[in-house]
Amino acid sequence: MKITKEVSIEDLVEGVPGSVEYLMKAGIRCIVCGEPIWGTLEEAAQEKGFDAVAIEGFVSDLNALFLNPSEMPIPKAVIQVKKM
Repeated sequence: MKITKEVSIEDLVEGVPGSVEYLMKAGIRCIVCGEPIWGTLEEAAQEKGFDAVAIEGFVSDLNALFLNPSEMPIPKAVIQVKKM
């Protein structure tokens, strides 16, 4: 499986189960309340405010995760959430 920014979230989660944890660490929730989000990796990342550079970083990390599932990369771009 070659992961691109156009990969559907559904295909990504199915092909790379570790992608759920990786994306959650970046601040992109791909499964909320048991209901998956639809669309592509690029659309999900853009919705959270990530730029093209960050998205390419996600693609690179997710391809590495696909090739070596035992080594979870740490996302370089993450959403910073402030507690109220």
